Order: sequence, then structure tokens, then C-alpha cells
Amino acid sequence: MHKNVKPHSLRHSITTHLLEQGTDLRSIQTLLSHNSLRTTQIYANVANTAMNTIKNPLDSFQ
Repeated sequence: MHKNVKPHSLRHSITTHLLEQGTDLRSIQTLLSHNSLRTTQIYANVANTAMNTIKNPLDSFQ
């Protein structure tokens, strides 16, 4: 099976992996040279596994 990999695909994949590893969105924005954080948010698909690891800060006030 032959896949046509383009720079955009690699960029998107790396961004997704960085998010899954816990890299903050502002750092990714800088790495991607985006002027707007909204651009970075649209660009990066956050995997469900990454979303499940976010801790609610209110949980620490028990």
C-alpha cells in the first residue's frame, strides 16, 4: 500500500502527537508560527485520549 504523505499531513500529525503528550497549545502555536491561537486550535485535532487526561482544577478543592 502506497500512501502519499505531504508536508501538511506531517505537520498535522506532529501537532496531534505534541498535544497528546501534554504540550500546551501556546507552545505549539509558537512552533507552528501561527499569529492567532484560533488558527492553532483549528489546525490541531485533539484526540479523545488527550482530552480525558485533563484534570478539573476544582477537584483539588475538596
